[in-house]
Amino acid sequence: MAFRTGARNLITDVAGLRVGNAHDLGLKSGVTVVVCDAPATAGVQVLGGAPGTRETDALEAHNSAQEVHAIALSGGSAFGLDAASGVQAALRERGIGVDVRGQRVPIVPSAIIFDLINGGDKNWGRYPPYRELGYEATQAAADDFEIGTAGAGTGALCSGLKGGLGSASTMLSNGVTVGALVIANPVGSVTVADSAHFWAAPFEIGDEFGGLGYPSPMPANASDIAWKFDERPQPGANTTIAVIATDAILPKSAAKRLAIAAHDGFARAIWPTHTPADGDLVFGLATGQSEIALDMHSAMELFAAAGATMARAIARAVHAATPRERDLFPVWHSRIE
Repeated sequence: MAFRTGARNLITDVAGLRVGNAHDLGLKSGVTVVVCDAPATAGVQVLGGAPGTRETDALEAHNSAQEVHAIALSGGSAFGLDAASGVQAALRERGIGVDVRGQRVPIVPSAIIFDLINGGDKNWGRYPPYRELGYEATQAAADDFEIGTAGAGTGALCSGLKGGLGSASTMLSNGVTVGALVIANPVGSVTVADSAHFWAAPFEIGDEFGGLGYPSPMPANASDIAWKFDERPQPGANTTIAVIATDAILPKSAAKRLAIAAHDGFARAIWPTHTPADGDLVFGLATGQSEIALDMHSAMELFAAAGATMARAIARAVHAATPRERDLFPVWHSRIE
């Protein structure tokens, strides 16, 4: 089963989705928003031990909300949960939301990473800036967007390197598209030991994150654990958060299954992952715009592609990171210079 990327190699290759970024380079933090052109079926799976979320309970299959209007991913730890209010404000201005007796209520699940310790100035005064960043990111939503040191990935870090915002897409043989968007900020490493070789190398398409493959021979210390700050990790100080999306028709339960499958990409791209110190989470979205319903064989292909696409997006996040003033960690490109 050979995979190929979509035209942009971004989550916006999935019909019906746009992405917007807003960030403050002095703050070293920001917001990324996935905006649905029409309400999309959604699910979520949390596997990290320290998540920070809003509206995720509504996505469980036994609860009444069936669709969402946007997904907000933010820096700022718990302060970043304000971003969803800005997204709601921008959508409500456009008349978007669930109609409840004449009142429009946009459904915007959200998740945050911890990026408070990254060299940025967090002295923002009485109120954090994330509500306004959420509004700006929604207004900026488009088919094309920046990855790397952008949006919610602006201040992301991983073990030994800057993290970032990543995205990738895959076209399946039946015409379905799957796309991933991720903020890579794990306590673990995305490269083999201290090399430039990504753990996600087997899934790379072309040279999308350097084309280096695996080191040969594999270094003896490849399985050693290198924590982000070379100390015992603290709960809540990390986290990789993501969206996996498809244009196939999926019920709410299958959107959750899609999110579960995408977590395999975390395991193939990050060592270690899903730790008690990470709040690892994936939102699953199905826009249905391909009008393709899946049989069991097609669903298996979709779920396999979800993990592979997510692994690629994580590597692309780190590969695309760029240096800024007061950075605590170097960028990936410094390892090949």
